Parts: sequence; structure tokens; C-alpha cells
Amino acid sequence: MSRQLYKKKKRKIQLGRVFSVIFVMLLSVSGYIYYQYSQGLKQASGKSIGSNVTAKKEFNGTEREEMEKVNILLLGVDSRGEEKSRTDTIMIAQYDPKNQSAKIVSLMRDIYVKIPGYRNYKLNTAYFLGGTELLRQTIKQNFDIDIHYYAVIDFKGFESVVNTLAPNGIEIDVEKKMSEKIGVVLQPGLQNLNGKQLLGYARFRSDTNGDFGRVERQQKVINGLKDEFVSINGVTKLPKLLGTIQPYIDTNLEGMDRLALLKDFMLHPPDEIETLRIPIDHSFKMGSYEHAGSVLEIDSEENKAAINQFLNENQMVSENDSQSTEKE
Repeated sequence: MSRQLYKKKKRKIQLGRVFSVIFVMLLSVSGYIYYQYSQGLKQASGKSIGSNVTAKKEFNGTEREEMEKVNILLLGVDSRGEEKSRTDTIMIAQYDPKNQSAKIVSLMRDIYVKIPGYRNYKLNTAYFLGGTELLRQTIKQNFDIDIHYYAVIDFKGFESVVNTLAPNGIEIDVEKKMSEKIGVVLQPGLQNLNGKQLLGYARFRSDTNGDFGRVERQQKVINGLKDEFVSINGVTKLPKLLGTIQPYIDTNLEGMDRLALLKDFMLHPPDEIETLRIPIDHSFKMGSYEHAGSVLEIDSEENKAAINQFLNENQMVSENDSQSTEKE
């Protein structure tokens, strides 16, 4: 055998070994991912949520270009197996892959709004009447927010995710003793809360701050979860987390869209999640209607302007910079 043929044969053998090693590594990683995902599903086995959450519905979200900001309608529900349910938590989560920023707009459920095709009601009534699509239409009409996707998460799923992500709990500084209507008793002070305790903390509203205090706590909880999620611990548990939450979530964010968004968020995590509560301070008054009960009557234009500035701040800065450059 000539020296040249010997070198070619040797090179092929070496390449074969390299590809074999790569194949074994990919197989091992795939096996790990599948195992973790299966463990998550097993952990949630036998548990289910109401049909109002699990049934896929028509949702005419705005089309989104790659690397464009994405707005996701996040809803938290306590279905308890009912055919229909209202949502306690209404948020718009925005992620901007270009600027690696994340923002949350919390829309208070008692805001008195125009609901397409119905008389005026509280915001969360739109979900009860027509699911995610009617709520999307209501938010667009009243606040001019374009929404691309939705995710409805049952509160039991929230508990499971927290316990899977952080078995030792999430560190929270509890402001006061909390117990009424949250299923747990919380004492004041800095402590680690498990899934059930963290959910109770986020849902508590039996004090003078009512829903306003609850929104603040929900935003605080999200930032605490974000820190754990983007940690090395969170990254390695991602497959199991997806399996854990699967029975508890209804979303149209699927397939490649979900994977691409998760990849961008994990590779380029935001330093912090900026938050905005609607209505903003001094832009509302308390009202009451026989058909709707106690409501928040808001200054629509003032709140729409606040949302626009908050969600499109980076875009407005870029446009101003471009205009300045053109003038020069």
C-alpha cells in the first residue's frame, strides 16, 4: 500500500471516530432531554385543568417578523374544572431579542372597558365571554397593543414549575402576615417560598392595597423566577420544566416559534424585567355599575400613551437617533 493511500485510509478512520463520538454525544444529550421531559410529564401525570384552558381556540394574533419584538398575552387562571373561568392575572409580556430586554405590562382585571359585541364590563369578563381571542380584541381596542401569541397557565401548573425549577424555593421578602383566601399562612420576613406559598403570596389581596398590592407582588415574583430560570440550574432543567407545565398550559406558541424564542431568551437573558401597571397612578377613579359591580374607570388616552412609551421606548430612541443623524 502506498504512503498516500495509507494516509487517506488513516484520515477516514479518524473522521469515522470523530463522527462516532459526536453521534454518541448527541444521542446522550437527546436521551437526557427526553428523560427530563418524561420526568416532568410523570410528575404532572393524573393532573389536568379545565376545558376552558385546554381547548385550543381561534386566535388572530398579529404576524411577527424574525427578531422583531414579541408580545405574549399571559393569563393566570384557577379553572377548578369549570367550563368557563375568569382570569385573575392579565399581563402582556414583551421580549426584544435585538436589545435583549424584557418588559411586563400588568392590566388590572377590574378595568372597565369596551368589549366588542357586548356592553361594557370588567376586563377579565372578556375572557369569560369569548376566551383569548375576545380578550385580544378588547385589549387592542382599549389599549392599542398588538399581541402575537397567548399562554393561559393554570395556577396548579405555576406551583409545579416553581417546585421543579427551585426545589429549595424562591427567595422573597414577605411584607406582612398573609393567610386570608390564599390556602397558606405566610409570616413576614425574608424566606424561601415553595410553589404553593409563592402562588399564595402572588394572589394575596386582603388588605388596604387590594388588587394594586397583588399586581406589585406578581411582578416581584416574575423577576425572582427569571433569575432562577436563566441560571445554569434553570437551563439544565428546561426539558423537565416543559414536561411539567405541559398539562397545565394552553398556548399557540408552538414548534419552532417556541424553540426560537426560548433559545433567544436563554442565550441573551435580560438583566431585569421592567414592569408597568395599568392603570398608572392618578389616571383612574373607582366606579360601580349594577351589572358589573365595583370597577376601575380609567383615562384611556393617558394609559394608552403610557403603554406606547413603555413598550416602544427603544424604537423611539432609535428613530430619534436616525433623525438626528439625517439632520447632521
